[in-house]
Amino acid sequence: MSDLSVHSPMANAPIPENPIYGLMAEFDSAQELLDAAHKTHEAGYHKLDAYSPFPIEGLAEAIGFHKNRVALVVLIGALVGGISAFAFQYWVAVITYPTNIGGRPYFSWPSFIIVTFELTILFGGISSAVGMIALNGLPMPYHPVFNVAEFAKASENKFFLVVESADPKYDPAATRSFLNGLAPRMIAEVPS
Repeated sequence: MSDLSVHSPMANAPIPENPIYGLMAEFDSAQELLDAAHKTHEAGYHKLDAYSPFPIEGLAEAIGFHKNRVALVVLIGALVGGISAFAFQYWVAVITYPTNIGGRPYFSWPSFIIVTFELTILFGGISSAVGMIALNGLPMPYHPVFNVAEFAKASENKFFLVVESADPKYDPAATRSFLNGLAPRMIAEVPS
């Protein structure tokens, strides 16, 4: 009998005891966070997030968040709803059960408008809710940033910038050095 794990290249790979989600820098003001976010994104970090006790204009753009895919999901859902409603009514009225009502043609599209409109709105609304939940990664009962005790101040008066370890440019020492150059109040590792 041979042991396959002996020949596996991953057999000797060290397993990290405490994987790191990223590095968190704390700032005292919204302007400091905004400046730090601009500099971090310009330095080539793209997997980052910012937390503040109130909305900051321009912060989403500073961390590189430009796309909102919920509108596309709603459009696709609405088109699917409208097309399927119209196609089903056509199939019933023309192909499966053609009935001459008042001398009108079997394909009397004005009578299809109400149901088509209603299903377009219904599918668009449902897809907006499902799309928003899915694209936000919900349900997420827990996030790694809550492992840092100082993060409790994010809802009161502190501002945080997190560079994720999943970023291709992330290097623990180099990223910490870069964040130190932004003059934060403190830097903490965020355990997963």
